[in-house]
Amino acid sequence: MLTGDASYIKKINRSIIISKIIEHGMISRADLAKITGLNKATISVQAAELLAEELILETHQEHKNLGRRPIMLSINQQAGYSLGIDLDKRVITFTLSDLSGTTVDTQSIGIEASDYTLIVKLLVEQITHYKKRCSHAPYGLIGAVIGIHGIVNNDESIYFVPHHRWHNKNLKADLQNETGINIYIENNANLCSFAEIVYKHAQSENLLSVSLYSGIGLGIMVNSKLLKGCDGYAGEIGHMIIVPDGLPCRCGNLGCWEQYASELSFIKQLSKRHNKENVTYDEINHWFVKKDPVTSELMKDYIKFLSYGLNNIINLYNPEILVINSELLRLYPNALDEIKAHLTSTVGQYRKLQISEFGKNACSMGACALAIKNFLEVNELSLSFDESERKKSFTLSN
Repeated sequence: MLTGDASYIKKINRSIIISKIIEHGMISRADLAKITGLNKATISVQAAELLAEELILETHQEHKNLGRRPIMLSINQQAGYSLGIDLDKRVITFTLSDLSGTTVDTQSIGIEASDYTLIVKLLVEQITHYKKRCSHAPYGLIGAVIGIHGIVNNDESIYFVPHHRWHNKNLKADLQNETGINIYIENNANLCSFAEIVYKHAQSENLLSVSLYSGIGLGIMVNSKLLKGCDGYAGEIGHMIIVPDGLPCRCGNLGCWEQYASELSFIKQLSKRHNKENVTYDEINHWFVKKDPVTSELMKDYIKFLSYGLNNIINLYNPEILVINSELLRLYPNALDEIKAHLTSTVGQYRKLQISEFGKNACSMGACALAIKNFLEVNELSLSFDESERKKSFTLSN
C-alpha cells in the first residue's frame, strides 16, 4: 500500500493526471477519474490548479446529442517550449518543440573544430537566442537537453567524447551558469531509445535502440526507464570486439564493432573505393538504385558485420523490440530481410526488429521529450507522432 504525506500523494496524483491528459490528447474529468482510479473531487481540484497555472486548457467538445457539451481537458501546448540539441561530430542540430512534443522549429549548424570553449560559446548563443524567442510563453523555454555522442556520467558530467577528444567536462554547469536555463546532458543513444518509447512504443517494457552514425551506441529501456549502469556508461556497445586484432579504434582496442558497422566506417570505405570525398546520402541512394557493384559489395559486408553485433545484443538482452537507427538502412532496399537472414541462432530471441522511422531526428526528439518530462515532473510520458504535424507554423517573438 502506498503511503506518504499529503503533499507527496498530491504530487503523485498530479503526475498521473498530467500523463493521462497528454496521452489521450483530450479527455473529460469523468473519463480521467475512470482511467486513473482517482475520485472526482481529486480530479476537480487538480484540474482547477493546472488551469490556474496555464498548463492545461478546457474545450467544449462538439456533439449532436441533447444536453450539455462535455468539457474536455488538454495540455496547453504553447505554455512552454523545450529545446533538444544533438551535438555530433561535425554538426549541432537544434530542435524546438511545444509541450505536446511537436517540432515547431529546427536548424543545424556546422562545426569545423572541436575546441570546447568555442563550442560552449556557440551553444550559449543559440540557447539564449531560443530563450528570447520563447519569452512570450507563460513558462518560456522550459529546458534544454543535449545529446552527447560519447560517455556521460550519472551526474550528467561528460567523461569522454571520442570525436572531440573531450575529457571530464562539466558542460551542464558551464551552460546553466551562462544561460539561466535548466540544462540536462544525456548520451545520444539513450535519447534515441527514449524517443522510441515516448513516440512509438509506449507499451513496450523492454526496448533497445542501436544508433549507427558516427559511432555505435545502445540505448536500453526497461520498464520505461533508461538502464545506465552504476556510473552511466552502459550501452557503449560500439566498443564490443567482433574481430580479434582487427582495425584500431580510438578507444585503444582493436576490432571494435563500430569500426565495421557504423555509418561513418561504411562511408569512409565507400569514399575510398569510389575515390570521392564527402560522399552524400543522395549519392549512396543513387548507387543503391543503380545497383552499383562496388556499393553492393560493401553493403554485403556491412550487413554481415552489423548482424554479428546484433546477434550478440539479442543473446545478451532478449529484447521485446530492437530498433536500428540508421539513415543508411532506411535507404537500402530489403535491409531488414537481409539482416534477419543472418540472425539464424535458435538461442537468440527477439519479438520485433525494425528500422527507426525517426532517423537522425531521433536524438533531438528524445531530448525535447526528456525536457518536457522533467518540466512536468511526470513518471511516464506518451506523445503522438504525426509527420504531417511536425514543423508546423509557429509564431515566435523577436
